[in-house]
Amino acid sequence: MSVLDRTIAIKVIKENGDTAAVQSGDEKIQLVYASAYEEGDRIAVELSEEEAFLVMQLDDAMGECFVFVKGRSISFEIPFGEKKICYSPKSFYGKKHLLSARYAEKEEIERYKNLALNKYDQHGETNCYPHASANVETRGESVFAAKNAINGNCENHSHGEWPYESWGINRNPEAVMKLEFGRQVLVDKMCLYLRADFPHDAWWEQVTVGFSDGTELIWELTKTDRGQEISFPAKAVTGLELKNLIKAEDPSPFPALTQVEVYGREKSCNFI
Repeated sequence: MSVLDRTIAIKVIKENGDTAAVQSGDEKIQLVYASAYEEGDRIAVELSEEEAFLVMQLDDAMGECFVFVKGRSISFEIPFGEKKICYSPKSFYGKKHLLSARYAEKEEIERYKNLALNKYDQHGETNCYPHASANVETRGESVFAAKNAINGNCENHSHGEWPYESWGINRNPEAVMKLEFGRQVLVDKMCLYLRADFPHDAWWEQVTVGFSDGTELIWELTKTDRGQEISFPAKAVTGLELKNLIKAEDPSPFPALTQVEVYGREKSCNFI
């Protein structure tokens, strides 16, 4: 399929499956949904491509985000109640919403960037990447879900509701966070923002990064609210894990992660 033949659509779909609003086209499309969301509503983005790089905005308060999609559609559930408190109160609120989506430009795909960023990552199975998951999240609460650590928000001076959402490990030293890119990428730098609600929080003095190519990186960390960076020779990977989290000697039992950034480029741009 040529670039000129590509199409894209955005829909708001009700819990019963009815389509409440739709916009489609072959370039950048925008949908104004002039109604309040209701529980059970979801946003669908449908593509003519099996795999594609998108720049999409599912909420005007959250803005655009570059993502990689496998399959011809993605589905985003509108959050309510406990699931909503890890987002800004302005998001998905009110009776008028501006949504947009477009296929990414060649320059956007090829440039060096934070490959871990996905404002619209969701808990559970997804075909929209990058995607974060973990073997433990404190009490199963949305404010401690792994997806919070790739939403681009580095505010780390408290814990709980937005803007202090984080990945919480429920005091489990065997906690592991998995980050999937959905395709092969070249990475050469990472940055971690540990949650720094001291003295409530502790911190990790060491973390192991396990890459999908079988290599590992031991990373020494310090007590700080600043981003901690590490660089390494570029490697081609489809994902990585943060594991072997060694807590510092501190009275607090609560180390947590606010944000992880992974910098690099696409290994291949066959999806342009």
